[in-house]
Amino acid sequence: MRVIAGRLRSRLLVAPRGPGTRPTSDRLRETLFNILAAGSLGPQIEGARFVDLYAGTGAVGIEAASRGAAHVWLAEKAEPALKAIRANLKALGLDAEVEVDARGAAALLERLAKASDRRSSEEKTGSVDFVFLDPPWEADAEYSRTLEFLGSERGRAMLAEDALVIAEHSAKKPLAVRYGALHHTRELKQGDAALSFYALKPAPRLL
Repeated sequence: MRVIAGRLRSRLLVAPRGPGTRPTSDRLRETLFNILAAGSLGPQIEGARFVDLYAGTGAVGIEAASRGAAHVWLAEKAEPALKAIRANLKALGLDAEVEVDARGAAALLERLAKASDRRSSEEKTGSVDFVFLDPPWEADAEYSRTLEFLGSERGRAMLAEDALVIAEHSAKKPLAVRYGALHHTRELKQGDAALSFYALKPAPRLL
């Protein structure tokens, strides 16, 4: 496993042994970032604020950092995966650029939501540009809980207006077309894996 592109291109990444962690494949990660680099679905990676939930080895968030993301958050609570993340960040010199929340996805989202709550209304938009989530494929409740939070009023407040939420999941188990204010815009399948893209539904105008 390696970094695909950017300033850390071709640098190797370590992953914990065993079936407990299922890293996003290099091929699928390359496909994902090629789509994001095109910029047709949302903001650019350069200068973006990127959240990688259920981060595993941290490969997706590290890829974002390599490609110029301004800030990256990783959420992971499995100890073998955390060891791999910390080893990768240290080896790549990213300790100061990438934050790791060892309490997991829900705790990181709550922290980011609270930070958004403390900002003025002018500053609330633009907080997070991308959220990537890749729970265990069989964990249906994790997908629903996380996507519903991001589509809720509190979740929406921490996202930029043109933010993208991307979920990796089994190609055999499609996700819902809507989670609150999040609506499904695209699905890409590659082998057993699929990427579902969500964007915020425009807020209704007040007459």
